[in-house]
Amino acid sequence: MPTPLLRDWHHAGAYYAHKGHKIFYRRAGKGDPLLILHGFPTASWDFAPLWEDLTARFDVIAPDMIGYGFSAKPKPYGYSLFDQADLVEGLLADLGVARPHILAHDFGDSVAQELLARLHEPSHALDLASVFMLNGGIFYDRITPVFTQRLLRSPFGRISQHLMTRRSFGWAFAKIFGPNTQPDKSALDDFWHLITYNGGKRVMHDIIQYLGERQKFQDRWTMAFAKSPIPLRFVYGPLDPVSGTAMAERFAQIAHPAQTSPATIAPHVVRLDGIGHYPQIEAPKAVLAAFDAFQAGLSSHSISSQ
Repeated sequence: MPTPLLRDWHHAGAYYAHKGHKIFYRRAGKGDPLLILHGFPTASWDFAPLWEDLTARFDVIAPDMIGYGFSAKPKPYGYSLFDQADLVEGLLADLGVARPHILAHDFGDSVAQELLARLHEPSHALDLASVFMLNGGIFYDRITPVFTQRLLRSPFGRISQHLMTRRSFGWAFAKIFGPNTQPDKSALDDFWHLITYNGGKRVMHDIIQYLGERQKFQDRWTMAFAKSPIPLRFVYGPLDPVSGTAMAERFAQIAHPAQTSPATIAPHVVRLDGIGHYPQIEAPKAVLAAFDAFQAGLSSHSISSQ
């Protein structure tokens, strides 16, 4: 059973239709638009620890991607990072939202990369203000997938997805957190509820195939960073066994400082010591501090440019 807080989160949401499927999203707050893009295998609920602070200053839009959380999980369906980017563009157009900032994590980082890549296309549908990313496999050749990811992605994933239990999930999921920032039982119960909601276990093999797209389109999404016309930042927990320090080092090499943020503010790569794959859950105050510093730098740069 979900916790009362997760039930309240669900009840406070709304739905948008994407290709005839119901897409759950939360929207709250006033200010500049901020789009939140969650990771695999969870949902926008991952950002609940930041919600109150963010909505005090931003118009926050946080969808559950198709196949995730409280959104539809159709099968068969052509799950794709490109389709998820289309979903985001459609949702924001429907809401009348233009030029959002992005706060992304994990799988959501890759959706953000595709939206960045589209900025260089004459017919792109969505302008962006900035992109702030948390741990994610933004460079496929630097990813070290854990056993569960490799199994789900393989042909055996069609079978193993049905064999997942709350216990096996909790054991595997806890391994990507830092040793001193482990999720408690109620948190794991909520994550499991989000994964299994709407028959979610039966699409796990399908939705994790985005890893193959990361491999196939790595050049496109790497160039999205190198040629980005907007500010970028990558904040990471180094104890992440999947996509931590190796990603940060590569990002620092590719994302030129002149394309990220003024030299007067914090570096465009920020390390959160003692933290694993889920900084927004493990160290929400540190993530907010890094995000605030990033936003403050954008504001000061804008003022100095006038």
